[in-house]
Amino acid sequence: MSSLAAIPGTGPATSPIPVLRKSQRRGFNDLPTDRTLVMGIVNITHNSFSDGGQFPDADAAIKHALTLVKQGADIIDVGGESTAPGAEPVSLQVERDRVIPVIEALVKYGVVVSVDTMHAEIAEEALASGPVIINDVSGIHVTDKMIELVARSGAHYILMHNRGTAQTMDAMANYEDVAADVVAELRHTRQRFLDAGVKPEQLIIDPGLGFAKKAKHNWTLLAHLDQLAELGHPVLVAASRKRFLGRMLKKAGLPAEPRERDTATAAVSALAAAHGAWAVRVHEVEASVAAVQVARKWTGSN
Repeated sequence: MSSLAAIPGTGPATSPIPVLRKSQRRGFNDLPTDRTLVMGIVNITHNSFSDGGQFPDADAAIKHALTLVKQGADIIDVGGESTAPGAEPVSLQVERDRVIPVIEALVKYGVVVSVDTMHAEIAEEALASGPVIINDVSGIHVTDKMIELVARSGAHYILMHNRGTAQTMDAMANYEDVAADVVAELRHTRQRFLDAGVKPEQLIIDPGLGFAKKAKHNWTLLAHLDQLAELGHPVLVAASRKRFLGRMLKKAGLPAEPRERDTATAAVSALAAAHGAWAVRVHEVEASVAAVQVARKWTGSN
């Protein structure tokens, strides 16, 4: 990215974060439209399932985010509260202190950012920095306050399927026909947004892999991305390092560790791109950037 200078250790930079040059603020409408995008994950938490505690402060998170941009990430997804099964919620103040300084810095220097939050208060503060995408895992429990914010701000919003909270979602993974049920529940939740004045083009759909889903449900949803696409919105696939990949890659009867799931994640990225996904959300960016390029060539998109 032209607005980024050297990462410390690779050039003249001496500060704890990369040296930056100001860049024009960019948002959703500046993203490429001729290929599947890669969204890089930055979790500023102590308990996220694969990278909790890795970025203990804003400087570390910003540095990592800019590294992901250099590796080809189109969007950086910044979160300050773990939503892994069983994770305990954090206060609004803790989440705010974690994510807002990072988002402000990244937006200032031209990075397209999404804020991973279930709270309208955090999303609104993030939007004050610039044209941030809202990535909300609340699912069917999305608040009226969040819907009103999306309608009022015109922000792009990722509507993810989820039936419960971090504490309850696993018990709610019961479906008659998971693809049909997820599409129906997304359609019902979407209507709340449309009734509030949100424009259809503001919405992005996420099937919510791992959220109130068993492994078999995740695989079925991936095999039926076309049904999700029929809702008429871009589709985000967020499979990175999730439990169902670890269980597939068992070693000595135990699930593979999160970082051992990156190759499988890249395979999902390639297949999702080949099936027309708008974006893939991943921890390890370089492999998925290559996977998207392969899919693009394979399908003759370029």
